[in-house]
Amino acid sequence: MEATRQEANRRTAVKLLVATCLMFGFGFALVPLYSVFCEITGINGKTGRLSVAQAAQVRVDLNRTITIEFVTSVNAGMPWEFRPLVRKITVHPGVATTVEFEAKNYAQYPVTGTAVPSVAPNEAARYFNKTECFCFTQQSLGPGETRKMPVRFVVDPKLPERVEVLTLAYTFFESLETAEVEVDNPRSPRS
Repeated sequence: MEATRQEANRRTAVKLLVATCLMFGFGFALVPLYSVFCEITGINGKTGRLSVAQAAQVRVDLNRTITIEFVTSVNAGMPWEFRPLVRKITVHPGVATTVEFEAKNYAQYPVTGTAVPSVAPNEAARYFNKTECFCFTQQSLGPGETRKMPVRFVVDPKLPERVEVLTLAYTFFESLETAEVEVDNPRSPRS
């Protein structure tokens, strides 16, 4: 009877270990899967990406203007200040436009961040196309460094007429790369 009980306990432990490994793996796979899902469905305001040549071929609609508002934030605990240099602009659909954002690292160590963009209303995301953006790659700032980062975009003239205002929002998240450096070699207390 004792041998049967020990075998049952072993099987339960193995099942729990396998379930834990599967959940851990699913957690890592969730982020890229979510990004692909958002790009396919347009959910979460993921924007499009154009080459400079493609943007130059977009027809300009001078009879219409769109107001674009810029909103920024940083994830809790990230030692950065991040802001748009202008809060709102008005553009004609089809005109390539550049705006700048500024980030400052207040930490005493380098910090790498990833910007996650979104556009509201969600239906407008497919009509908002970027040719250049700091959100395409991770951004690393040295201790006390401040950097201006451009975003170049085109609003597609096919944007539904009822949409007159777009909000482009970015949230910066600290990269795992920075977190790993801090765990391996803490240089100063984080604030």
